[in-house]
Amino acid sequence: MGAHAHGWWILLHLVLFVFWLGGDLGVYVSSRFVLARDLSFEARATALRIMGVLDLGPKICLVLFLPSGVTLMALEPHGAPLLGGWTAAAAWAGAGCWLWLTVRDHRSPGRHPLVRRADWAVRIALTATLLAVGGYALLADEPFGVTTRPHWLGAKVMLYATAIACGLGIRLTLRPFGAAFAALARDGSTPQTERALRRAVDGCVPYVAGIWLSVLAAAALGVLKPGAAL
Repeated sequence: MGAHAHGWWILLHLVLFVFWLGGDLGVYVSSRFVLARDLSFEARATALRIMGVLDLGPKICLVLFLPSGVTLMALEPHGAPLLGGWTAAAAWAGAGCWLWLTVRDHRSPGRHPLVRRADWAVRIALTATLLAVGGYALLADEPFGVTTRPHWLGAKVMLYATAIACGLGIRLTLRPFGAAFAALARDGSTPQTERALRRAVDGCVPYVAGIWLSVLAAAALGVLKPGAAL
């Protein structure tokens, strides 16, 4: 594949990075309106719907970031000998299945428990696997036979795994949110309900910050490639 095509894959990787962070920022801003006690319930519900629409973008970008990255590694002339077109094809096929689980769970939250459990299992397995692979690439002298000191890539893989893990933390923290918002719809604003809503949403802030920092740091590593001998 020529340099021109390689450039398009790099552009896709960058677009996914931009939409991931931009969409996440929109979700965060929308969440502030969901928590605004001075707004009517209808306005807060509208903010929640906007939040849900915006949240699908970062979820898609997170999934596609992996196969696009594997494709770039397969196209890299200094890459590992074991990486090739078949590796990239397998990554895209697996990501397609994962994306289906992600979108279906997002559009019908709670209605398909098997889908949610499968998506959860995929994320846990990927987090553990990528942390192990990234740690090996970070510490080994010539990881997977690569002689160009790709330790930056090991760190980037670990940061991506960290972003996935932070997403799992957000899911766990948000579990009480549904019941609290239902209570808001049923009984109106009460101190107890408002505390539950704020605790669920604000409890996600450290994980959101973790995702933003991980994605930004991964992007910096991908551009600067510190320590690489190219």
